[in-house]
Amino acid sequence: MEELTLDLEMPTAGKAGESPAAEPEPKVTSLGEGQIVDYITGEAIKDSPKEKVRQRIARALFHEHGISPGDMARDFPVPVATDGARKKTKKADIAIFVHDAKHEVANLRRMVVCKPEPKRGKNVVKLREPEQAEKDLQELKDLLGAEDRLECADGLWTDGTDFFFLKKIATKFGTTFEHRSDWDVAPESVGSRTVVSHQRLRRAEPEMLKVSFRRCHNYIHGNEGMPKDAAFWQFLYLLFAKMYDERKSRGTGRARFQVGMTENNTAEGRKEIADRVKALFEEVKGEYKSVFRPSDEITLSDKALAFIVAALAPYDLGGTDIDAKGIAYQELVGTNLRGDRGQYFTPRGAVNLMVEILDPQEDETVLDPTCGTGGFLQATLNHLHHAWQKAEDTYGFPDTEEQQERFRDRLRAYAEKHLFGADFDPFLVRATTMNIMTLADTTGNVFHMDSLAFPLGEHLPGTAPALESIPLDNPPATNATVDVLLTNPPFGADIPISDDAVLNQFRDGVAKSWLRNRETGEIEESTVSRPSSMAPEQLFIQRAIEWVKPGGRIGIVLPNGILSNPGPTDQKIREYILEHCWVLASIELPVETFIVDANVNILTTLLFLKKKTSQEVSNFRMGSEKPYEVFMAVAEKVGFDRRGQELYKRTPEGEIVMEETEERERIRIKGEEVIRRLTRSSPVIDNDLPVIAQKYREFRKKYPMPGADPAVLRSGGHS
Repeated sequence: MEELTLDLEMPTAGKAGESPAAEPEPKVTSLGEGQIVDYITGEAIKDSPKEKVRQRIARALFHEHGISPGDMARDFPVPVATDGARKKTKKADIAIFVHDAKHEVANLRRMVVCKPEPKRGKNVVKLREPEQAEKDLQELKDLLGAEDRLECADGLWTDGTDFFFLKKIATKFGTTFEHRSDWDVAPESVGSRTVVSHQRLRRAEPEMLKVSFRRCHNYIHGNEGMPKDAAFWQFLYLLFAKMYDERKSRGTGRARFQVGMTENNTAEGRKEIADRVKALFEEVKGEYKSVFRPSDEITLSDKALAFIVAALAPYDLGGTDIDAKGIAYQELVGTNLRGDRGQYFTPRGAVNLMVEILDPQEDETVLDPTCGTGGFLQATLNHLHHAWQKAEDTYGFPDTEEQQERFRDRLRAYAEKHLFGADFDPFLVRATTMNIMTLADTTGNVFHMDSLAFPLGEHLPGTAPALESIPLDNPPATNATVDVLLTNPPFGADIPISDDAVLNQFRDGVAKSWLRNRETGEIEESTVSRPSSMAPEQLFIQRAIEWVKPGGRIGIVLPNGILSNPGPTDQKIREYILEHCWVLASIELPVETFIVDANVNILTTLLFLKKKTSQEVSNFRMGSEKPYEVFMAVAEKVGFDRRGQELYKRTPEGEIVMEETEERERIRIKGEEVIRRLTRSSPVIDNDLPVIAQKYREFRKKYPMPGADPAVLRSGGHS
C-alpha cells in the first residue's frame, strides 16, 4: 500500500463551548523555575507531582490511543449531581471529546482523573484492587455522570501506580459502572484503527512501557510477597511468553496472551487466563531449552498472573521501538540485579556514545565480554535499526507494518550471526538472553563463561561454543572474528585476579612486575618477581586487544588512574596499548555519570582503540610509526546531577532554554496510513555526550582513522 503522509490540522484545546481552532505554533521559548510545558495546550504551567502523572497520560493518549491533544482539555468543568435537584461542577483532569468537535459537555466521550504518585522511598508500593479504591473512584463516577451523559462512558483513574478503567453501563433500570482491563476503541480517536492494532496490539509509548513493567513487578513483589529477584524472574517468564505469543499469532488474530474486557473481574475468568498463559509458557520452555530449565514454572496466583497479562496484552512489543523496550527492560533489570552480586551497569548515555563512535555495521561482529544485562548489545541493535531508518529517510517516524517485519528479520539475522555477549554470572546471562529476545526475536549468542580465564574454564557451559564462535587472536587460535568490542569491565583493587592459571595467560603482556631504576629513572622488568594479583581492568585491556581481529575497534570504560597514574605498572600498560593499538579517542566523563546509575563515585574515561596489524606493531617497535591525530574530549555535563535530577540548558537570566520538537505517530484513516505530526516545545537537556559524538564525526571527516582500512582487512586484501 502506498503510504499517505498528511500534515493534519489539529484543534487546540479550548474553553467549554468554544470551537476548536488550528493548533498554534509553540510559543514557549524558555521556562521559569518549577515550570513545564503542558502537552495538551503547549503552554508553560507549574510543575507538580500530580502534573507529572497528567502529562504522562496525555502523551500516552496521543501515542498509544491516537487521540489528538486538540481533542483533550485540562481541568474541564463538568456538572455533577448532588443531593436533591442541586447541581455543582467538578473538574476533569483530562476531558476527551468527539474528534474535531466543540469542547462542550454534550461532546464528552472519556474522562481521566489524575492524582499524585504515591511516595515510595525505597519501598515497593502495594497495588490496590478496584474494591479497595471505591472511595477514590467515586470522583470518576460523578464525572462520568448518569443518564444525562449516555455517550460519555469511559473513564480512567490513576495516580501513576494504580490504573482503574471504568465503563459506564446505562439502562432503563439505572446506571452501573463496570471495571475494565482497558478502554474500548472509540470514534474520538484520530481516524479509526482496527480493533486488533488499536486495542490489543498498540505501540507502547516509552514512559508508559516503563510504568507498565514497573507495575507488573511491583504487583508480584508487593501483592504476592515474593522477594524482588524472584518477582523479577516471574515477570520475565511472562514477558517471554508474551513475545512468543506475538510471533506465533502474528497475522492469525488468535493470541492467547490476552484478556477479555471483563475476564479479570471474576475468579473463573482469572483462572481461564492463568490456564492459557501457563500452557503457553510450557511451549516457550520447549522451544527455548537453552534459556529455560524444566523446573522453571509460573508460581503466581491467578489474580497476579491475570493482572500482568492485562497490563502487557494491549502492547505490540514486536512493533514497539526497540529503544523504548530496551530502556524499560534495563531499568527493571538494574533495579533488581544491580548491587546484589557486586555488579554495576553502564549508564545509557555512555553506552550510546560508545556505540555511536565505533559505529558497528551490519556485516560486523560485535562482542561484549562482560555484558551484564546487555546494554551494549541492546544499543548496537538500536544503532543498526536507526541506521536502516535513516537510509530510508524514515528516522524519527514509527515503522510501518512492512518495515517492522523487514527490520525484525534483519535484526534477528544480525543477532544470530554477529552479536555476542559473555558474563560470569549465570543470572545476568539469562537476563541478557531475554533482553535480546525482546528486541530481536531471537535468543542470540550469550555465553556463560569467565572472559579473563577464556579459553580455560571448560566447566562453564559457554566456554566451548565461545571458543568456536569468537576465538582469540593469539596462538593457538589466529582466526579472530570480532570486529567491534564494547565493554565496561569490573575494575578496582578490591576485586583482584589472583588465579595463577588466569594470570599466566597474560605474562607475556601486562602481567609483569615493573620497577623504576633509581639511577636512570627508566622502567625495567623485575627479574626476581612477578605479580601475584592484578586489577581486572588491567587484564581486560589485553584481553580486549586479543579478542578483536587486526583493524578491529575497541571501546572500553576505564578508571582514570590507569591512564594517568605515574606508577610503573600503569605506565607500561599505556605503552602496551600504544604498541598494539591506534588510539582513536579518549573521552573523560564526570563523576555524576556513574554515581546515579551505579552508585560508584569514580572518574572514568571512555577509551577507543583500533588494533594494529602485525606490520604496524613492528613499525611501532622500530620507531618508524608516523604521528597521527587523536580525538580527545572532556564531558562536563551528562544531562543530570548527582541526585539524578535532569539538568537543562539555561539563559543568562537562569530560565530553561526550549526547542521545538516533532513527535510522529502512524494512524490508519479510512484504510490509509497517515503520519500524524505534533510539534511541541521541550526543554533542552544539558548533555555534552551527543555534542561529543557529533564532534567526533566531524573530526573523522578531517582526519581518517589511522592504520589499515578495516574494510580492506575484512576482505582479505592489503592496504
